[in-house]
Amino acid sequence: MTLRTIRHPGPASPERSAAVAGSAVPLQFTLEPGQAVDAAIAKGFANSGCTGGFVEFDGGRCDPFQFVMPAASPDALHAAWYSGTFEPGGWVTIERACAIVGWRDGKLFIHCHGIWNSRDGRQMGHMLGPVTIVAEPIVVTGIGSRTAAFKALPDAETNFTLFEPMLVSEDMAQASHSGVLLAKVRPNEDITLAIEAICSRHGIKAANVYGIGSLNEVRFTDGTHVDSHATEVLIRKGRVVSVDGLPRASLDIDVVDIEGRIFAGEIVRGDNPVCVTFELVIEPRTD
Repeated sequence: MTLRTIRHPGPASPERSAAVAGSAVPLQFTLEPGQAVDAAIAKGFANSGCTGGFVEFDGGRCDPFQFVMPAASPDALHAAWYSGTFEPGGWVTIERACAIVGWRDGKLFIHCHGIWNSRDGRQMGHMLGPVTIVAEPIVVTGIGSRTAAFKALPDAETNFTLFEPMLVSEDMAQASHSGVLLAKVRPNEDITLAIEAICSRHGIKAANVYGIGSLNEVRFTDGTHVDSHATEVLIRKGRVVSVDGLPRASLDIDVVDIEGRIFAGEIVRGDNPVCVTFELVIEPRTD
């Protein structure tokens, strides 16, 4: 099988994935009404002493709410781009979403994909955290780290500013037992095989996998195809299990294409290459 590839404007990085082990802090906190989503999440992370990780939304309402969807690039500067901004009128109810939390320009920053419902119907995309306001208390859960973080850095290959995992504290005693991996996968790498390779390098045979990113078209195990090179993806359920002593990953995802169509299901292992980036939090399990 020849994996689909997409050409980006810059030179390909020799390292096709990156992962950093950090301490693990289970998170649950409330986003308070009247706050921007990113500021409310930043407050929760600061209160827990965490510098990076993720949180998940399982419901919640916001007003106003702004988001974008994937789109073709209007020029040769990028291989994919974003749509114009959507701002549904009235309350928007989040069905589910995941925010990868890191740092950009010296402050906490979120990268959030999700599905929501409004008077415009059921939609999916990339939430704009600074201008989306919490309308009622929203309880979020996740995993943070005090020793590892994502930091937004210019990426020569894609010409975007993207999250990179990095160690922020040398106190690895905190990360020794109940740690997590903060990871990213670069373009043209199959996402499932990349997760398996990351786990193998770190001696992980079983794990839960959380994250968001983009895939160049999508192939589901039920035969469904998403024939869009630009997509936004949310992992609904990601698992790594041990098969013959080796890590074997499976991913059940939500995805939206450039037409705004939403698809869901388990994806084919070995036939789903990353488009721009994929950001992950990998939580080892002992089973």
